[in-house]
Amino acid sequence: MLTKTKNFFGEVKVELQKASWPWDPKEKGFRRYKELTDSTLVVIIAMLLLGGYVSLFDFILMTVVHHFTRLH
Repeated sequence: MLTKTKNFFGEVKVELQKASWPWDPKEKGFRRYKELTDSTLVVIIAMLLLGGYVSLFDFILMTVVHHFTRLH
């Protein structure tokens, strides 16, 4: 059991060394994750814009439906 676990983690290490990472391994500190932070910022801005669009569209539809279904 211990041998299989050790072998598994050895193979995982070998495979991770073959992987292509989105940063330069020589970079240090926060600059190492520039691509990650830029992508995260793009996703946050896109979600804010999409949320604003959905909210505006919902408000417009709610107003139109309320206008036509209003009881006098």
